[in-house]
Amino acid sequence: MDESLMPLFIALFVVIVVAIAIGSHLQAKRRRDALQALAKRLGMTFSAAKRPDIAKQYAFLDALRKGSNRYAYNLIEGEYRNRRVRYFDFHYATRSTDSKGRRQTHHHYCSIALLHLERSFPELRIYPETFWSRLGQMIGFKDIAFESVEFSKAFVVRSKDRKFAYDICHPRMMEYLLNHRDLCLEIEQDSLALEHNSLLTPDKIQSRFDLLFELRVLFPQYLFAG
Repeated sequence: MDESLMPLFIALFVVIVVAIAIGSHLQAKRRRDALQALAKRLGMTFSAAKRPDIAKQYAFLDALRKGSNRYAYNLIEGEYRNRRVRYFDFHYATRSTDSKGRRQTHHHYCSIALLHLERSFPELRIYPETFWSRLGQMIGFKDIAFESVEFSKAFVVRSKDRKFAYDICHPRMMEYLLNHRDLCLEIEQDSLALEHNSLLTPDKIQSRFDLLFELRVLFPQYLFAG
């Protein structure tokens, strides 16, 4: 390469990096503005601040125990259909080593929607079956099987309380989940949580709250008695 062109290539590289940074900043601002507008329309509060305390508060949820440098941000919370709900973007970091022995940090972002229930429950996780979950079952990480072969093939269900798992996964619930095969949900203590492995667009968040309510309606009523 002609050394006289080196300053030009460096300058071009700097311009590209700056343009990407500005574009990312503007995209994040548009997202914050849209989330704030959504919160206002729903009569809820919004905060863009990083909230490590949220990760600690819900540390019993597997979805919020991944990696390090965990924090919630873009938090929407309040009453929705007379129940307390929360939505937040979530960040965590993982590290790996490349072929040259250099440490690399990877940043991950997902979305969490939460509905607070009327009482506490044991941990129960339901998420779509994948190659990795099937591999885990082969080496001893067993999930709970159900009479519905279709449901057992489509979803992984894990809980230390098998009775509670069977209480929740009754025929109507299994039918509902088979019609929503991308759902990844977790129940523990007084929280029903839906995890999405990327950032939801703001126009999808209210429907996420509606999904939580549809799931709650499918809980057997006897679980709330007494």
